Amino acid sequence: MFAAVELSTGRLFVLAAIAGLTIFLGLPLGRLRNPAPRLRAGLNATAIGILVFLVFDVLAHANEPVESALLAAVDGQGTWWRFAGLAAVFAGGVALGLVGLVYYDRWVSGRGAVGDALAGVRGMAPSYRLALLIAVGIGLHNFSEGLAIGQSAASGQLNLALLLIIGFGLHNATEGFGIVGPLAGEEERPSWRFLLTMGAIGGVPTFLGTVVGNSFVNDTVFLLFLALAAGSILYVVVQLLKVAARQGFAEVVMWCVFLGLVLGFATDYVLVAAGG
Repeated sequence: MFAAVELSTGRLFVLAAIAGLTIFLGLPLGRLRNPAPRLRAGLNATAIGILVFLVFDVLAHANEPVESALLAAVDGQGTWWRFAGLAAVFAGGVALGLVGLVYYDRWVSGRGAVGDALAGVRGMAPSYRLALLIAVGIGLHNFSEGLAIGQSAASGQLNLALLLIIGFGLHNATEGFGIVGPLAGEEERPSWRFLLTMGAIGGVPTFLGTVVGNSFVNDTVFLLFLALAAGSILYVVVQLLKVAARQGFAEVVMWCVFLGLVLGFATDYVLVAAGG
C-alpha cells in the first residue's frame, strides 16, 4: 500500500487527464497498411473481448448501489422508493444506451444534410461509424471512471484516488485497440485527425468526470453514466460480432476474444491487488 499522499486539485486533474489520454497508445494500430485478413479478424476480435469485459465490469459496478438499496429496504434501514428509483435509473440508462443508439443511427441515416450537420457521420463508411460509436461508449465509461476518481478525492480518500488513476490509466491503454478494431478491414487508412478525434472522445471524459466528481458526490449520477456506458458498449459488441461473422477465421476470432478478455481482467486486477 502507499503511504498517505498529498494531492492538490491541480495535480489530481493533470493525473486524471493522463489516465484518460493513455487511450491514444493503441490508436496507431489503425494506421496499419493493408493488414492480412487474419490480422484484421484478430484486431476486431480483440476489440470484442475488451468491450465484453467492459460490459461485465460496468454492469457489475452499476448494480452495486441498486443491490445495496434493496438490502437496505429489506432490513428496514432504507426505503423501497429508493430501491425502485435506482432500479429505474439503472434500467432506463441501459435501455437508452442500447436501444437509443439504434434509433439514433437510423435517424442520422435518414436526415440527409441535417444529419451531416448534426453528427457528421452519415457519409462515413460503416467501420468508421462503428469506431465512432465505440469511442462514444468508451467515453461514457471513462466519464464514470473519472467520477469515481473525483468523488474519491472529494471524500478525502486520496490514496484510493491515486490508485484509481494508475489502474484506469493502464486500462485505458487497452481501449484504443477497441476503437481501431473495426478499421482494420479498410483499404484506406484512417487519418491521424480522425484517430486523434476518436481518442479525444474516448479519453477526455476521464478528465471531465474527475472535475465533476470532485465538485460533488451523487450516487444516482454515477449510476446513470455507468448504465448508459453499459448499454452503448453492448450495442457496439453486437455490431462487432456481425463483422466477425463476415470475416471468418473462427479460431483466430475466439483466441483473440479471449486475449481481449485477458487484457481487460489483467488491468482490473492491478486495482484489486493495490486495494482499490
